[in-house]
Amino acid sequence: MKSLLNIIKKINKRFLKSFFSIQGQSIAEFAVITAMMSTFVATAAPRLSNLMEEGKAQKSIQEIDKLLTQAKNFYELTSKLEGRGRLPGQDKFNIQVGSYSDTTEAYNDLKHFTTFNNDSIGQKWVSVFGNHDGSLFQDDEYLPELDNEGNIQCDNCPEGRDAGMVEWYHLFNQSILESPFQDGHFIYVVIPGSGSGKEVIAPRIIIADAENPLHFHKIMDL
Repeated sequence: MKSLLNIIKKINKRFLKSFFSIQGQSIAEFAVITAMMSTFVATAAPRLSNLMEEGKAQKSIQEIDKLLTQAKNFYELTSKLEGRGRLPGQDKFNIQVGSYSDTTEAYNDLKHFTTFNNDSIGQKWVSVFGNHDGSLFQDDEYLPELDNEGNIQCDNCPEGRDAGMVEWYHLFNQSILESPFQDGHFIYVVIPGSGSGKEVIAPRIIIADAENPLHFHKIMDL
């Protein structure tokens, strides 16, 4: 993308130089040059825009990968400290985060979750970083409500649990990851685990970018 920008700058420079030093050239010849330059710029602009969008898409997926890595680390740490691993925002390994108790149900919604302002599906998801202290992330009427499940009471839940946004916040050393898209925002759900002993099923996490969750999401099995 930088090379394409440099080419455009060089052509502009040569064009301007020719404009100020023109002698004896007809108006018609100059008009042809102007038309050619306009055509080149018009052709290059969409290409630049596409490159920028591709870069944002790659960045979004990279950030989702970072979130999944930290979620896995959190699961392994809580497994050692609490006796059973859980994911950020879970009060217990068999309690969901968000509104899905089944992966199939989440996948069926993802097929239609293509924009950040789909409030019928969006409200089923939880903001990763939320609004920890009122200023870390701007509120949006379409964003999922903050995960406050760390405040509820449940049987045999670990004492060290906290709201999901707080647990994510500490996983990234009191910082947040922001989506590269203007309307983007990282959201997630946790499908609860179940069973015990050899029959145990670990929880499953799905993380998405609200810019277009259908295209920008990943799921992790533990």
